[in-house]
Amino acid sequence: MESALAIAGLGALAQGTRLDTFRLLMRHVPDGLPAGEVARQLGVPQNTMSAHLAILTRSGLVRFERKGRTIFYRADIDSVRKMMLFLVQDCCAGNQELCTPLLAELAPCC
Repeated sequence: MESALAIAGLGALAQGTRLDTFRLLMRHVPDGLPAGEVARQLGVPQNTMSAHLAILTRSGLVRFERKGRTIFYRADIDSVRKMMLFLVQDCCAGNQELCTPLLAELAPCC
């Protein structure tokens, strides 16, 4: 992952509603959620949510799929994986003992 892509992703997540939206979509992988349901669950007006989803989509962390008249949004797990790896690729200068706690905390959710 290039630095520019990481900056775009981190920038998209650096706002409360977008961070909440991303975390909600992560809980609903792989199916995703319709845009209206995301707005309803977070208590955000649909037009505001549309703008937030557009920013997350442009960052590459979220994808959408149209099914009929409904647009489903889902977190892009491959992009999330690349971002996480980018952030920790030089972790602990290769000292496995220092990285083990980080990996142990990530393992249950993955």
